[in-house]
Amino acid sequence: MHRAAPPAALILGGAGLIPFLGLSALVILGQSLLGLAPRPLLAAYGAVIASFLGGLRWGAAAASPEGRGVDYAVSVVPSLVAWAALFAPAPWDLRALGALVLAWGLVDQDLPRRGLVPAWLGRLRLVLSGVAGLALLAAGFLGAA
Repeated sequence: MHRAAPPAALILGGAGLIPFLGLSALVILGQSLLGLAPRPLLAAYGAVIASFLGGLRWGAAAASPEGRGVDYAVSVVPSLVAWAALFAPAPWDLRALGALVLAWGLVDQDLPRRGLVPAWLGRLRLVLSGVAGLALLAAGFLGAA
């Protein structure tokens, strides 16, 4: 396993934060994006990324010789919570998604400890989930409902 994060993971991970930061800023400033309301775009992006995070655990479970059933069960939680958050009224949609993304960065820290993913991925996930979660929460608390 890699000792340092591959450049592609850093570049693509960082690029994945652009919609969180940009759309959150637009929500907070009350601006549109090419005539589109940024709040539903941000919520949809947050839900998609939350589902992606669950997929990471599913993939780690599938690659593990143990293939623990609890990992498969836990892996579907972000998708289900994110889907429900899309039906929540503003500002709870973004607040729920922000809390989910932040929390999932911590939940998945058992994966590198158990040797299911490289250590660099755990560190990268903390940073990416931290920035994305805080951007969602900022938009949920500071943006117009």
